[in-house]
Amino acid sequence: MAKVKGEISNNFCPQALYLYGNYEADGTPHFGLFSWLGWCWLGEGDGALGVMACIGEEKTTKDLIRKTGVLSVNLVSEALLPLADYYGTTPGRENPDKMKRLPTVEKGQVLPVPTIAESPVSLEMKVVEERPLSKARLGGEPGGASTLFLCEVVNVTIDQRLTDKTIPFMDRLRLAAPVISAGEETYMTPAGKFLGQWGHVAN
Repeated sequence: MAKVKGEISNNFCPQALYLYGNYEADGTPHFGLFSWLGWCWLGEGDGALGVMACIGEEKTTKDLIRKTGVLSVNLVSEALLPLADYYGTTPGRENPDKMKRLPTVEKGQVLPVPTIAESPVSLEMKVVEERPLSKARLGGEPGGASTLFLCEVVNVTIDQRLTDKTIPFMDRLRLAAPVISAGEETYMTPAGKFLGQWGHVAN
């Protein structure tokens, strides 16, 4: 396999899509679409599963996470993709009616967060550390506005069918039908089936 120097990007490095959830001050559920999420382990031995959630420019979702210190993370399935694409391409601050379109919302079992009934896997998380990731802070040009939230997963709700280990894992994965993005503003299945371009799936 011949390799050449490429552009700095995460193309061909699949990321699952997630809807982050929180409640606004009046109790309205609020969701945003993100894919900058990675997993980590917090502590030694009997530590805790952690998530590294990175959110870009200032937005309502980030405001709510900072205010409450908690959030839900809901895996986007193919059935949820049109709504997720809408959330991901509709700025909340410029569109006050954005949250009139909602999935089936359920209250978190442990934390005061909204979870999505249609999502095959929902996580309830609390923030343990917030870290700004500006270019200036990293030794580059100023202007970056990304923020890294290090979170602990405190509860998981999952489609009961996905817990049946008599069914091979790959069959259960197909049942979950997660959506990924592997670069060039495309949505696809883990098997590589094209599901659409960013901003062109919402209905």
